[in-house]
Amino acid sequence: MTRAMLAAALLMTTATAVWAEGLFWVVGNRATNRCEIVTSNPVVTIMGGDIWFADGPYKSLADAKLARSTINACPNKAESSDETDE
Repeated sequence: MTRAMLAAALLMTTATAVWAEGLFWVVGNRATNRCEIVTSNPVVTIMGGDIWFADGPYKSLADAKLARSTINACPNKAESSDETDE
């Protein structure tokens, strides 16, 4: 019984780590004055921080790019980077 519980706990931990990878967020970066797509959950700081909004998570890069193109708060949409930051 202990062996089964240990195996289940290990499986859940592994599944959670795999599920967390591959997610994307759209963030407004005040320092660069652009909307960027990042692969880690951003920390939004309302007063004085570089990241002033975040939207997501999205399951694919294509979904994040589509969302970024529709977010009205994104400054300089035409100049937004297609690369992802980590």
